[in-house]
Amino acid sequence: MNRDEAKNILRLYRPSGADAEDPQIAEALALAAQDSELARWLEDHAARQRAVRQKLRQIKAPAGLLEQIVSEQRARERAGFWRRQAMLLAAAAMVAVLIGLPFWLRPSLKPGVGFATYQTQMAAIALRDYAMDVTTNDAGQIRQYLAQHQAPADYVLPAGLQSAALAGCALENWQGKNISMICFRTGRPLVNGQQVDLWLFVIDQAALADPPAAGAPQFKQISRLATATWNANGKVYLLGTTAEATVLNQFL
Repeated sequence: MNRDEAKNILRLYRPSGADAEDPQIAEALALAAQDSELARWLEDHAARQRAVRQKLRQIKAPAGLLEQIVSEQRARERAGFWRRQAMLLAAAAMVAVLIGLPFWLRPSLKPGVGFATYQTQMAAIALRDYAMDVTTNDAGQIRQYLAQHQAPADYVLPAGLQSAALAGCALENWQGKNISMICFRTGRPLVNGQQVDLWLFVIDQAALADPPAAGAPQFKQISRLATATWNANGKVYLLGTTAEATVLNQFL
């Protein structure tokens, strides 16, 4: 995949949705993580999309539009009732035929997206399009919020990270599973309008197709984000910073 092909694919990318599960989008995001020019283009594209969404939210619906839509929908439902019945019967017949086919003729399931793609997607969130759901330095409030939204809240912070300056948290999603994103500050000067420069992503190990093995943290540079990942007590941690890679060591 080249840069132009990646741009065409990423024009349809929604950072807050489940698009990263698509293999083509995942490949394009991985390329953006390695290509600084493509990464800048994606940042600009995401900013334009946010501006358009904000303008659209400001548009007020005409009076009576909801009632008109409901009325027209009911009319379509009455007209299409028997057509739907016929379609359901045809679908049921097709299912019966498929069930009877030999197992080797059935289509294979889509393979799971790998851990490397998960790392790339989380790095993209930290570097580009995200907003904290809760802004606070209260660790208890952050855990309570994450627990209420079925995201990992019983995470264990490394000794170094326990003394870092908390800034807030956000919920993210990976293949239908909630991810906890806890935001910190390293104490170094923030640039380019940053609110934070240190992020910890926590996901249940069972949500990943190929989680890393337990053991010492593994370090990796993903675009402008230096990362450390480790697996402990059934959870996978990804710690990233836009500061120098050596800074990670003081928070582990």
